Amino acid sequence: MSSRSRGQVNIDIVASKDGAEAKCTAQTIAQTGVEMEALVGVTVALLTIYDMCKAVDKDMIISDVQLFEKTKSAVAAVRDRRSEKTRRS
Repeated sequence: MSSRSRGQVNIDIVASKDGAEAKCTAQTIAQTGVEMEALVGVTVALLTIYDMCKAVDKDMIISDVQLFEKTKSAVAAVRDRRSEKTRRS
């Protein structure tokens, strides 16, 4: 007998001239480490952007992926502060 749990994952992406920022919020009622869903969600979103843009920009960097919050209500948010070109002097 298997039990099903419900959850929700939201991903927001904000693009700018210098890069992109992604934020993923995951919620569930299950007894699980919901932060993994948020970390995977934001990483897959940024890898998708990378895959779509790699022919145009060979210098893209995905960085600063981190867990921002995990509350008692099992909400986790993760974002990539910038996915931008390496700046050259």
